[in-house]
Amino acid sequence: MFRGNHPTRVDEKGRLKLPAEFKRTIDEQYGGGQFYITSRDGQVAEVYPFEEWQRIEEKLAKVSNFNPAKKKFLDRVNYYGQMVEIDGQGRLLIPQLLRESAEVKGDVLVFGNLTYLEVRNAEAFRKHLEANPLTQEDEKTLADLGI
Repeated sequence: MFRGNHPTRVDEKGRLKLPAEFKRTIDEQYGGGQFYITSRDGQVAEVYPFEEWQRIEEKLAKVSNFNPAKKKFLDRVNYYGQMVEIDGQGRLLIPQLLRESAEVKGDVLVFGNLTYLEVRNAEAFRKHLEANPLTQEDEKTLADLGI
């Protein structure tokens, strides 16, 4: 499981240096290797160990090709997405289209999101947090879920 926030950098060539904590989890649970990097909105890079991405694909394969939500989802994740391999220095190349769209360059935040990582522009995320506070309705919803 991926959890927490580990700030890092995306270098001038677009390579994300995986934070040590996440790299350790990847090595232990997934054996390193291949990843699918994509986005659903062009604002957040989502880094999936390929095993986790395959689980999503298996679920999608069971849904009719005529399902409009499936089509919208696939349009987005394919538009932004690429398979990548981790290099010998623990770096992943963020696809250029996604790097530009999400402005993931220089200082970035890498969040654990249980089965995948999110990479965000640090300043944009701070603004997002300020604009979207946790509300009483959110707290009630979480309580209803037993959290």
